[in-house]
Amino acid sequence: MKKMILGICYLLFTHCLTAQISGKITDAASSTPIASATVELSNGLSTLTNDKGVFEFKKVKPGNYTLHITSIGFQSADQPVASGNTIDIKLNRLNLFLQPVEIKATRADDKAPFTKNNLSKKEIEKLNLGQDLPFILNQTPSVVVNSDAGNGVGYTGIRIRGSDATRINVTLNGIPYNDAESQGTFFVDLPDFTSSVNSIQVQRGVGTSSNGAAAFGATINLSTNETNTTPYSEINNTYGSFNTWKNTVKAGSGLIADHFTIDARLSKVSSDGFIDRASSTLKSFYLSAAYLNKNTSIRMNVFSGNEKTYQAWNGIPEAKLRNNDSALLAHYYNNLGPLYYTQQDSLNLFKSDPRKYNYFTYGNQTDNYQQDHYQLFINHDLNGRLAVNTAFFLSRGKGYYEEYKPVRSYADYGLNDLVTGSDTIRSTDLVQQQWLDNYFYGQVFSIQYKDNTNQLIVGGGWNRYDGKHYGNVIWSAMGGIPNNYRWYNKDAYKTDVNAYAKYQVKIADNLQAFVDLQYRRVLYYIGGFKDNPALKLHNTWDFFNPKAGFVYAKNNYQIYASYSQGKKEPNRDDFEAGINQQPKAEKLHDFELGVEEKNSDYSWGATLYYMQYKDQLVLSGKINDVGAYTRTNVPNSYRLGIELQGAIRFTQWLNAAGNITLSKNQIKNFTEYYDNYDSSAQKAIPHGNTDIAFSPAIIASGILNIIPCNNVEISLPAKYAGRQYLDNTSNKNRSLDPYYVQDARISYTLRKTLFKESTFIVQVNNVFNKKYEPNGYTYSYQYDGKVITENFYYPMAGTNFMIGLNVKL
Repeated sequence: MKKMILGICYLLFTHCLTAQISGKITDAASSTPIASATVELSNGLSTLTNDKGVFEFKKVKPGNYTLHITSIGFQSADQPVASGNTIDIKLNRLNLFLQPVEIKATRADDKAPFTKNNLSKKEIEKLNLGQDLPFILNQTPSVVVNSDAGNGVGYTGIRIRGSDATRINVTLNGIPYNDAESQGTFFVDLPDFTSSVNSIQVQRGVGTSSNGAAAFGATINLSTNETNTTPYSEINNTYGSFNTWKNTVKAGSGLIADHFTIDARLSKVSSDGFIDRASSTLKSFYLSAAYLNKNTSIRMNVFSGNEKTYQAWNGIPEAKLRNNDSALLAHYYNNLGPLYYTQQDSLNLFKSDPRKYNYFTYGNQTDNYQQDHYQLFINHDLNGRLAVNTAFFLSRGKGYYEEYKPVRSYADYGLNDLVTGSDTIRSTDLVQQQWLDNYFYGQVFSIQYKDNTNQLIVGGGWNRYDGKHYGNVIWSAMGGIPNNYRWYNKDAYKTDVNAYAKYQVKIADNLQAFVDLQYRRVLYYIGGFKDNPALKLHNTWDFFNPKAGFVYAKNNYQIYASYSQGKKEPNRDDFEAGINQQPKAEKLHDFELGVEEKNSDYSWGATLYYMQYKDQLVLSGKINDVGAYTRTNVPNSYRLGIELQGAIRFTQWLNAAGNITLSKNQIKNFTEYYDNYDSSAQKAIPHGNTDIAFSPAIIASGILNIIPCNNVEISLPAKYAGRQYLDNTSNKNRSLDPYYVQDARISYTLRKTLFKESTFIVQVNNVFNKKYEPNGYTYSYQYDGKVITENFYYPMAGTNFMIGLNVKL
């Protein structure tokens, strides 16, 4: 006991003995300070230099260390240093144009008056164990993520400030990624793309002007165009619960003949999924080649993703999830038929874990899709102050989802009933494939001027979407359908042209003003729908989106205020209505007021936002005049909230970070509609002011990091989300319960032993085995005098693990 007490006292005493390491980074040729250089300490800590090129590590354990310094446009440097010392380091400039101009055009810089968070390459690598990109962003403010398969592999979703992926603008190196028609973002089509990403910026709210779909909740900007001047190679492997695997091989040539670089990646991700039959097989590659000289860079990116994912998108009925209802068993057996499963099979299914239940059991009930991307970038620096950029791109997508459909009418497929002798057969079981076959191509450009007091960016772009929607019947139980019969074949074309000008000027000491004006023109032709082939539409929109703000920065403080306006066209599904019930474009006024302080020991920030919507499109349950449930415009709705975030380093071995969003999200005078089967009509129920669906009033994240010794880090990330309503009625019986989820991660890094660096990671998700559902849907109807509500949920896995081994050769 005495020895143990003495040992504890020794550890506490040695942890209290701290010193600091500080210094200044300058250009060896001009002696000017280098801002935003990355300085890494050999114990794993890292920081950035300030505007004066100064960095500082406080509360460092006494000893000898090595500093590793990197900055775009300079040769990296390693410098030995002892604790307690101040050191000056000069970096030699690379006589190459390395700045990715296309990223500066669409991102908000440090002095722009927009609410944002940046993730560095090092932060991304720490989190990347094979889960999809939304789960990498789970700790950023106002974010809620979900997964169809329940473990973050396969189809995943993200909401930021309550806005789903159709309202989040996503760009890859400044090039639009959102689907042109649905405006959604399907990261499953780019498996393990995160392994090629060097940095991510998330702007919340409308944000600064970007290319592609309008940002109504946030903008996610991903960059892969970092130039690696030294050779590298990596092998990253992960194994986890539910037979989850991630295998990644990366390599880069470094500079070849002082002008050329090549980077490559090959990945495979697979998982059985937490939900029954929610498997995924995902493959991808990334290849980038660049030529650089003093004033010019030319880069070609080719990357591709292929996914085969078993469908789990129906969710789990509440009756099954909560009660294991035998009546539900009879309902599904009677409506699915013997190709799905026998009655005994279904009895066994209902005896299994209800949280893993999957409605689909047909062997090839899968989504199959491949997406190929080609990007060409040309950057040129004219005179040190003026730079130009242009990029050309092509995205090629093709694939289908296959479904078993029981008891389908021949007439629904444009066929005559099957006559056999004296019998007339009007329906059959069948298997169908619904295909998407599309090209998305275009160009983006920017011209950037910057001096000591002014920064002007003029840019824009155009893109064109050529899409085909068609469906084939590949099998039928009763016959009477030609082989590979195509029952619909519809085209769609969409052209998007935008131009913007961003001007940032220093108007006084420590005070800058920002103005951003964007014009966007959208032309959209829809050549009919599967269930409404005669409805052909030509739509044109002209949007003007102004933004303006101020930033005051002094010492370590920054205060900003901004106003941004966004306008957004409806999605494809919104138009499947009668010609007199066509949706209107949405409009958003976004007001942001923020303050933050950053220094080497702690940082904090607070943002107050008010987002006022005009004609926001929401589901109300109303059927249009062609019998479809589509979104309808509501005149007035808003989001009002405050985002608080902070980070603190208590000692060299203990630090913490966290954020919380408190918000009110409301629709004014909402009216619900549901089917009344007793009267064959719909019933309207006014609700007054209600909460917007999937918009929790509280979202919080936190993480505690413990570094008990060099090369070991223990992290305890946590997430809380308040109640989410499945529709816009604020009805607690149609909601997702609040949840708190605690994870744990431990990593050990071994440097310059056998390999350049080896990192072993163990991550346990949902440590306390919380049963929770972050996503779902609902619908109601009246039958036999009663209002019946059916809720469906997408549960997440209980306690599960992932083990990773990342080796840098």
